[in-house]
Amino acid sequence: MTLCAFSEVENVEFDAMVDFFRAAPDEARVAHAIEARDIGAVTCLSCRGIEPPAVFRRAVRIGVGPPIGEGVLDEVLAHMDARGQRYVISVAPQSQPPTLASSLEKRGFTRGYAWMKFCRPCAGAPQAETDLKVRVVGTEHGGEFGRVVAAGFGLPPSAVPWVGALAGRPNWVCVMAFDAAPVAAGAAYIGGEYAWLGLGATLDSHRRRGAQNSLISLRLAEAAARGARVAVTETGERLPDKPSASYRNILRAGFEEAYLRQNYMSPSA
Repeated sequence: MTLCAFSEVENVEFDAMVDFFRAAPDEARVAHAIEARDIGAVTCLSCRGIEPPAVFRRAVRIGVGPPIGEGVLDEVLAHMDARGQRYVISVAPQSQPPTLASSLEKRGFTRGYAWMKFCRPCAGAPQAETDLKVRVVGTEHGGEFGRVVAAGFGLPPSAVPWVGALAGRPNWVCVMAFDAAPVAAGAAYIGGEYAWLGLGATLDSHRRRGAQNSLISLRLAEAAARGARVAVTETGERLPDKPSASYRNILRAGFEEAYLRQNYMSPSA
């Protein structure tokens, strides 16, 4: 897709995740050993007690930009191995060098659940219908934002302040849907001309009421208003035994499939 530049599509997601890790309040950082460590051009993200590894234990920016050497790769893997938990290295079809996947496989990595990457213009967000009230929220709703996202993703209560710290944070747009009380949430990270959409979650009690479609549209409009040109997001690949509601919502919002990115799992700790 000519709209999407591979390095920008990857890097806006990675920038968002690195900033998310660096936003962790001290209490959550200590409780979960949350860390973002730079090794050359790579950033190692790690934490304990929160799943899945593809989000919470990963080394990002490998394969994007100039290829890293085997020595730097070994240094990154040694750092992640020292945390004593399985983690993920993502490999896209465009990742460099082309031998990256085989280098990981030689070290015992195996393919996990792949993610489909999507993109679309921020402008022209589709109108979505819902009887819920949707709006941008700031720090005053940080706790509620954190609670809804944590509940939607099955995160522990100790993660609530961490997620909630994004509400009102620079470069982030946090949105929520309300049915008197907050029932759904989502976020966008704005990095120049690119925006990453993530953290979309709806409470079980309010599914199938158009919350996520409306929150996607709101985030696209807000990203465009802040100067972003292209929106990117991702979700798990379509498989017969996996739910695909998120996949359908993304396509319904006008996103197009860009490429399938493999998540390589480290050997067992």
